[in-house]
Amino acid sequence: MLKRGVDIAIAGAMLIVCFPVLVLCALMVKLESRGPVLFRQVRMGRDFRPFKLLKLRTMRGGEAGSAITVGFDPRITRMGKRLRRWKLDELPQLWNVLRGEMSLVGPRPVIPELTREFEAEYRHLLQVRPGLTDPATVRYCHEAKMLSQVAHPLDYFKTVVTPDKLRLSRLYLRRATVARDFGVMAKTVQALLSPVRPVASAPGRETLPRPVSPVSMSQD
Repeated sequence: MLKRGVDIAIAGAMLIVCFPVLVLCALMVKLESRGPVLFRQVRMGRDFRPFKLLKLRTMRGGEAGSAITVGFDPRITRMGKRLRRWKLDELPQLWNVLRGEMSLVGPRPVIPELTREFEAEYRHLLQVRPGLTDPATVRYCHEAKMLSQVAHPLDYFKTVVTPDKLRLSRLYLRRATVARDFGVMAKTVQALLSPVRPVASAPGRETLPRPVSPVSMSQD
């Protein structure tokens, strides 16, 4: 009950404070390309109940493509790139939080196809409401930049990034408290404000995560 109360109080306050920003971003989205301002996509929620996640549209409407955006995607508009860099496209999800479909902190909601592919993991993670952010979100704050530097981004996303996110989300659930949630939110802001650094495997530079073996996926 305490976590839900915190969600409602903070999400409501943030919607009020961020309303002018939302209106400005929505106007810029509408002026740059045709299509609705809001993007709605079915994601899997608590206890495997699907819901429609809200975002500001960052892609050109009517263009076919993968439901999972990995690395560079020509569908993303110039305004969309800016919105994604600062996660401003995620602000409408505060409404999902108020509706009780999401929490401020919790495992990020994914498309139904991905929950079926990693069903055993999500059976555990989706015992709680998915969130706007969690430790995996902080770790992969600049995920698009990372995926743009690998030869096969979709394969890398499914064999490296997703298993690591699942591991981090499991660890979060084991230790989750309201106090820790405030810490995660603070780290999220810090990650957003940090510069996007180049990711490479050269000595002395940040390295890309390596594949997670089946053994390490089942243990923490």
